[in-house]
Amino acid sequence: MFPALVDGITVGALYALLALGPSLVYGLLRVLDIANAAALVLGAYIGVTLFQHGLPWWLGALAGMAGSVILGLLLQRFLYRPLLDQGPLVVLVASIGVFIAMEEAFRLIWKPYPRQFPVTVPLPHGTIAGTPVTGVQVLMLILGVVVLLGSWWVLGHTRLGFTWRATAQDRETARAMGVNVNRVVAGIFAAGYALAALAGVLFAIRYNTVTPDMGDVPAYKMLAIIVLGGLGNPMGTILAAFVIGLAESIVNTYWGFILPRDTIAFLVLIAILLIRPAGLLPKGLTRA
Repeated sequence: MFPALVDGITVGALYALLALGPSLVYGLLRVLDIANAAALVLGAYIGVTLFQHGLPWWLGALAGMAGSVILGLLLQRFLYRPLLDQGPLVVLVASIGVFIAMEEAFRLIWKPYPRQFPVTVPLPHGTIAGTPVTGVQVLMLILGVVVLLGSWWVLGHTRLGFTWRATAQDRETARAMGVNVNRVVAGIFAAGYALAALAGVLFAIRYNTVTPDMGDVPAYKMLAIIVLGGLGNPMGTILAAFVIGLAESIVNTYWGFILPRDTIAFLVLIAILLIRPAGLLPKGLTRA
C-alpha cells in the first residue's frame, strides 16, 4: 500500500500543477482552456532540447516555463479575449483546435520520435517503510508541494489573490472599483501556463520521454479534475488532483490487470459526481 501512496501523491502533485491554471481561468471567465495542456508539451520539449545541448535540467525547465508564459499571453490576447462574447462553447472548441494544432506543430518542429530525458537528480534517496523512494520522486514531491503551497498563499493572502476573487465574483464591479481586469486575466494565464510547463518537465523526467502527444491524456484528466473539484474552485482542484492520483496508483497496484490506469480517473469522476453532482468543493469560490 505504501508504494502506491507515494506514487499517488507524486502524480497528484503533477496533476494539480497542470489543472490549477485552467481552474483559475474558469473562475474568472467561465470558459475551459484545453490549450493549457499544450504548455505541458512545450515546456517538456524546450526543457529536453536545452538539456540535450548541455544545460542543466532546471535551466531548461525555467526556459520552458518562460516560453509557455509567452504562449499563454498570446492566446489570451489574440484568441480568448476576442471570442469571449461568442459564448463558452465557442471558446472551448477554439481551445481544442489550438491544442490539436500545437501538437502538430510540435511534431513538425521536434519530429514524432520520442526523446529521452535522463535526468540525474542530486537528492537523497532510500527507503521509507521498506519502499524505495527515488531522487526523482523526492524532487517532484518537493517542487509540487512548494509550488502548490505558494499558490495557496498567493490566492489567500496577497493583493493578487484578492483581485482574482473580486474579478471572479463580478468582473464589472471589480472594474468599477479600479481593478485592471485585463491585467488580472493575463496574469492568471501566465501563471497557469508556467505551472503546466513545469508539470510537463516533471512528467518528462518521471517517464524519461517526451513525445508530441504526451499532453493528450493529461488534457482529459485535467478536465476531469477541474469538474471533480468544483468548477472554478482552485482548492477543490488541488484536492481532486490528489484524489485522482491516489485512486489511480492504488487501483493500478492491486487491480491494474483489470483496469487500465488512464480509465480510473474517469471512473472516479463518475462515482463521485453521482454522490456530489457539484463536485468535491461545490462552492465556486473558497477563500484559501
